[in-house]
This record gives sequence, structure tokens and C-alpha cells, in this order.
Amino acid sequence: MKNKFLKKYSVLLCVFMSVALYGQQATWIIDKSHSSIGFDIDHLVISQTEGTFNEYDAIIKSDASDFSDATFDITIQAASVDTKNERRDNHLRNADFFDVEKYPTINFKVTEFKKIEGKKYKVIGLFTMHGVTKEVALDATFGGVITHSSFGTRAGLRITGELNRYDFELKYNAAMEAGGYILGEEVRIDCRLEMVQQEKA
Repeated sequence: MKNKFLKKYSVLLCVFMSVALYGQQATWIIDKSHSSIGFDIDHLVISQTEGTFNEYDAIIKSDASDFSDATFDITIQAASVDTKNERRDNHLRNADFFDVEKYPTINFKVTEFKKIEGKKYKVIGLFTMHGVTKEVALDATFGGVITHSSFGTRAGLRITGELNRYDFELKYNAAMEAGGYILGEEVRIDCRLEMVQQEKA
């Protein structure tokens, strides 16, 4: 009787451990020295102004070699905006734009990372900025996964697309004498992420 109980207990324990381990997706962290979160917006109708966010973190989990099972939760510190112009950056931080005292973070929580064809994906998720949350769909190109003796296992991903800043109540603008506005409504996103796989605990 005792042997039967131990055998049954051992089988149940093995099943439980297998299920638990299967559910533990590998965690990836961003190598910021090889990554960037950038954007650009039309300026004076005729040109574009570029910027980046220098401080951000992400929780990324995936086991599939093509990242088709990936989940993302990216948080950006709004005050880290950097357009290479201190006066402009301070303006972007105040209440006319990001209002970083009231809304310190920008968040993108991916709900679906869908493979379209080859390396092309569609990234769908909840984007929160300036206290407003909306579902957005962006494009992504997955560069693949490699393992290197010096750099570990790494994956590359580029996310691009457009957001209308007016949708997030970022409506500051000024009309020009010749017509049109100083700033465009559409903000073009360009994120390049190099991710490093962490060992499972």
C-alpha cells in the first residue's frame, strides 16, 4: 500500500513540475547599448524633428524560436525625452505636452504579437500616454534569434508605426501665417530592440 501511494505521489509530482516548467517562459531583457526607442514628427510642414526616450524598461517573455508566443510590457519614463535641444525638451516635459509631473510614464502592453509572413509581424496592444489608454496596432520586423559564445542568446526586433498625438490629448500647436501648423498630428514610432535571454530560475 505504501509503495502504491509513493508511486502515485511521484507521478503526480512529475506531472505538476512538468506543467509548471512548461508555463515558465524565458525572460528577455533589453540591451540598451544596442537599442533605441525613437520617434519623429513633422515640423513647419516641410521637415521632421527626431527624438528618443533614454530611460525605459521592459518585461518580455518568449520560448518560441520565431517569438510567436511573445508577451511584452514596455514602460518609458516620459521625462527622459531627448531631442538634442534642452529648451525644446523642457517644453515637451511640461503641461503643453507630456506633463511628466502628472503622467511620468508611457506604457505599451502588447496583447497580441501576430506573425503575418516571414519576418513581418503585427503588434497589437494597449498604449497609455498622458493618462489616455487606447488600443493601437504597429508593424514589427523580427530579426531572429542567435546564440554567441560571448554575447549569449539574443533576439532582434524593430517596431514601427504611427500614432495620432491628438488621440492622447497632446494637442499643443500653433498656426503659421502661410497656412498649416508648426507641428504635425502624426508621430512616427521607430523602436529597435536587441534582447538578451535570461537563464530560467
